Amino acid sequence: MPLKLEPPRKGKSPYWRVRGTYLGQFMDKSTGTHRRALAAQILKKWEREIERGQLAEPGEATFLSAAVSYMEAGGDRRPMQPLLGHFGETPLRLIDQAAIDAAAVALMPNATPATRNREIYTPVSAVLKRAGIEFKIKRPKGWRGKIVRRWLWPEQAFGIFEAARSFDPEFATFLEGLCYTGLRLSELLALRCDEIRLSEAFAFVPDSKNGDPQPAYLPSYLLASLASHPRGLDRPGERVFRFHKGGGLDYLLMASSALACGLERPKRWKRGPRPERPKHELDWVTFHTFRRTYATWMRRYSDLDSKDLVDTGRWRTEESASRYAQVVTGEAAQRASLLPTPGAVENPWKRRSYAG
Repeated sequence: MPLKLEPPRKGKSPYWRVRGTYLGQFMDKSTGTHRRALAAQILKKWEREIERGQLAEPGEATFLSAAVSYMEAGGDRRPMQPLLGHFGETPLRLIDQAAIDAAAVALMPNATPATRNREIYTPVSAVLKRAGIEFKIKRPKGWRGKIVRRWLWPEQAFGIFEAARSFDPEFATFLEGLCYTGLRLSELLALRCDEIRLSEAFAFVPDSKNGDPQPAYLPSYLLASLASHPRGLDRPGERVFRFHKGGGLDYLLMASSALACGLERPKRWKRGPRPERPKHELDWVTFHTFRRTYATWMRRYSDLDSKDLVDTGRWRTEESASRYAQVVTGEAAQRASLLPTPGAVENPWKRRSYAG
């Protein structure tokens, strides 16, 4: 029986269905649409895919089945809907580099390489790996995004802490936590009171961005700040800090940075587009700046190298930690102090008189 359209069945499904056999391949599946004209186009498309061998054989693994397995195993569901709409029941054997590149262009034509990597390349790679298919997927050029290498000098960081403490002491302690542990914003926000032991200068992050639990050392300055937490830490099961991601948290950082530079505290917005950040010396500071500051200070003032930064637990590989190598001048570069300077040696090229 050739492929044909079967109309929606009242009380069963609102969609047209394709049923029949074409070139020896049986099909019985929904088109996902209630419009007959569109369903007819889908039928023709499936016929062409059968002719090219692009439809899965009975029992063959497809992106749909692999994605379902991935999500049931605890994988991230958030980016899956557009991917399922694009790949659907495409056999896994046909999902190669070219197919992934085409999906990125089709689904996110105007997105940045970093966004395409996060929303397309990374989740597709995770689904394929879960299905046992591993090949080195080439990420789009520029997928790492714009690498920002700025950090805070001590006087700048202390100025922001002091400004924050002037209107929200808990937020000041929060910023100090970011700066003195190197934890990411999401990790510190999720930290609970019973995951901190002040007597042991220890905090435990059970679920980091990398998926690995992480210990965090609490230096004495941070211990003193946490000990004077405005709401205390004797709150088992509660989060250490009351803040959540969003505009309110962004405002607190913007206000602290502005105050640290001698500006007036910006007005807080309630709704609508956010006002433009006031221009000042520290208007570039973000929450991630404090993580970079932690790494930079550990290199400059604690004499750590890239391997040592990995040992802190904040970075997984020396490659990712090596970007902070440039914040310390090496022993070879310091030998520039031996270079000759004016007055130290006689200048053979000083002005001479010549007979005419």
